[in-house]
Amino acid sequence: MLRFEVSVEDLLRSRFALSPAMELCKLLRSLARQDRALPGAWAARLGPAFERLRRETELDAALALQTPHGGPDFIAPPPRGLSQTWADDLAVIRATPLDVARREFAGVATAASHRDPRVRAVLDSPDAVPRIAEAMDRAWHDLLAADWPQLRAICERDIVYRVGVIGEDGWRTAVEGLHPGIAWRDGGIELDFFSQGGTVQLSGEGLLLIPSVFVGSVGAHLDDPWPKTLLYPARGTAALWQADDTAPGPDALAALVGRARARLLLVLDAPASTSQLARTLAMTPGAVGDHLAILRDAGLLVRARSGRSVLYRRTPLGDALVGGASGTGDLSPAAGASDG
Repeated sequence: MLRFEVSVEDLLRSRFALSPAMELCKLLRSLARQDRALPGAWAARLGPAFERLRRETELDAALALQTPHGGPDFIAPPPRGLSQTWADDLAVIRATPLDVARREFAGVATAASHRDPRVRAVLDSPDAVPRIAEAMDRAWHDLLAADWPQLRAICERDIVYRVGVIGEDGWRTAVEGLHPGIAWRDGGIELDFFSQGGTVQLSGEGLLLIPSVFVGSVGAHLDDPWPKTLLYPARGTAALWQADDTAPGPDALAALVGRARARLLLVLDAPASTSQLARTLAMTPGAVGDHLAILRDAGLLVRARSGRSVLYRRTPLGDALVGGASGTGDLSPAAGASDG
């Protein structure tokens, strides 16, 4: 069991962030079958480009640094906040001093790095950092950049939901909602499912919470340069990980309200803005706004202002309609857009 000792100061300093670099590393590990397997549709779509990148770039050097428990910090630097971009991460990766990178190579290099002469040559070279950075940048643009607006929107919506839980029910409910095996006991956060445990003092620095579309369970970062961090599955990613990639038959909800409006109702299990919904569903903001107005007029949604944003959420009638549908069919955020 892993336990975090939490003070009031820790709660005041706890915050959320997004990590494009971490998501890229998780995706690469999945494509290399070092981690949770990708769904068949994702693997079929990205697999050929991944294998091409392994031939054309030094991507195998980055993969050889991955272990069952993670990888070097310099290719997945700690994010600064919610506005983190891949360009931010790449700048940090490229600025890593060679001696720092080589210390990490020595700490995490796997057997693959010793068996493969090409990988060993990269890690031993004086330009190892820029060569690995270039491979990671190519991987970002060829494998993840096109999907990132939708995946980022899923993570942003998750954070909106968690912040709402904190406001209504407090930190205890929000933290325990990250995983069934997390409990708040005696002034601390306990993760019962961690085999290697211990007690970690947050020392007034708080926790960094990062939603992810590619992790299957909660993970923790405990060592410098990262702050104490929990990486957890974002809400709304279940459709990306269906074991069966075949599409079910027509959905009753879509037949009732139309395909696009059914998809909006399904993803509004947490409040979201028009722009977030547009990115999540790959629709234009104008089309999303038209559908939201119809659903609101029907009493299925309400809206409320939060700062500069207007957030939509389902009403009890909308919840009942979604709960009574006979299945979600191909209406998930990962499905293609439609104005049905």
